[in-house]
Amino acid sequence: MGELSFPGQQGVSRSISDTPPTHYIFKLQLFSQLVNSKLESYTSNDFQAGGCKWKLVLHPNGNKNKGITDHISLYLVIVEPNSSAPAWEIRALFRLFLLDQNNDSYYTLQDTAENGRRFHKMKLAWGFDKFIPLDAFKDAANGYLVDDTCVFGAEVYVCQETIAGKGECLSMIKDAIAYKHTWRVDLSSSSTEEYVESKPFAAGEHKWKIQLYPNGKGSGIGSYVSLYLTLAEPANLPPESKIYAEFTLRILDQLNRKHYFRTSNYWFRSSTSTSGLPRYVSQGYLYQPTTGLVVKNICLVEAEVKVHGVAKAL
Repeated sequence: MGELSFPGQQGVSRSISDTPPTHYIFKLQLFSQLVNSKLESYTSNDFQAGGCKWKLVLHPNGNKNKGITDHISLYLVIVEPNSSAPAWEIRALFRLFLLDQNNDSYYTLQDTAENGRRFHKMKLAWGFDKFIPLDAFKDAANGYLVDDTCVFGAEVYVCQETIAGKGECLSMIKDAIAYKHTWRVDLSSSSTEEYVESKPFAAGEHKWKIQLYPNGKGSGIGSYVSLYLTLAEPANLPPESKIYAEFTLRILDQLNRKHYFRTSNYWFRSSTSTSGLPRYVSQGYLYQPTTGLVVKNICLVEAEVKVHGVAKAL
């Protein structure tokens, strides 16, 4: 093990280790796509160490809330225990890792607090605002970013207990393709249904459906039409996997081509597989003849889906 020094925070020990992280490995492919996306941070899946659940939060362009723009920021976050006790706290010693792919060694940062850091309800995260300078990270000679891929890791010690680690791989998609699907809805036959849905269509190696609630859903019941994008087969997505998609839902103007649309982005999981708007458009506006959104009771709904990234368990 050797010493390594970059300008940064006080109270931090930097070193080089030949030993990989014990508890968690996080591999990120196409790092440049994550940097250029709309995501300011990425949160890993949960992992266990010392009888507790944790996760890593990575800010690829620096933590803007801390005024950091020239470093990568990396934090360890505890997942709140399933406990009704309001005053729980856990002290932990931790090290965060970055793989040097040239030398098969790890750049590590360790907080030097003597008794570890205190995690509790009002302080769930500890870590490093200035984990590593972006210039040093991107310098090919250092081996941290190779073929646009990097690997982070974590060790957490709450007590003497050691639990086998796990990991995940976030794959960002370069030049993501926008897939479009148009659905013809007969509102005269669907007005009595709670909702209608399109046939499944493919986008980004996954199947999707559009759901339309003609009389609204949730806060839109009675005076709005609700519109959603949903995974067609959520049960086929492993619980620890998630899909980051940007999507636009349109109702096409059949007369003037002045289409009505809303755009959003969402992490789709098997447990949270649907995203949209309960108040997508008011019924009064939708049925105005001059809008061209409904012609002879026919409405044309279009979904444009662009998958930017997929996270899977290693």
